[in-house]
Amino acid sequence: MNPLDKRILKFIKKHHVLNLSTYADGEISTCSCFYAFDVENMQLVITSDIKTKHIQQALTNPNVSGTIVLETKIVGNIQGVQFWGKLLKLDDIQNLNTRKVYFKKFPFAVLMKTTLWVISLTHIKFTDNRLGFGKKIFWKFMHNKSI
Repeated sequence: MNPLDKRILKFIKKHHVLNLSTYADGEISTCSCFYAFDVENMQLVITSDIKTKHIQQALTNPNVSGTIVLETKIVGNIQGVQFWGKLLKLDDIQNLNTRKVYFKKFPFAVLMKTTLWVISLTHIKFTDNRLGFGKKIFWKFMHNKSI
């Protein structure tokens, strides 16, 4: 897997709310979710009830997109991530470390009945106007090819 630019990593780790968009059966849904970033597996971990529209759509079409943004009115300080990936349910026994990442960031969630989901990232576009107006940094998931 190609490494994530340290500026993108720092930005994603600094924030905790993402906006998620899903699409299925000709309808779009958007929601906001708390997230934790599983850097090792390049996944954003969220919790959401299986009955929500966005989860029902993701069960039909797991391809999702979303944003993580810094709220500012100062154009020179604008920063934000646009991401694309696949939204999948995190099984109870699957990747214990990923579960720990979420509960470490949101310990109160341990007490709630939660269903964890991961957004397995495929693409990221990071805009950072502090580096120059409209400066973009891109990341794309690339498999390591072994012979």
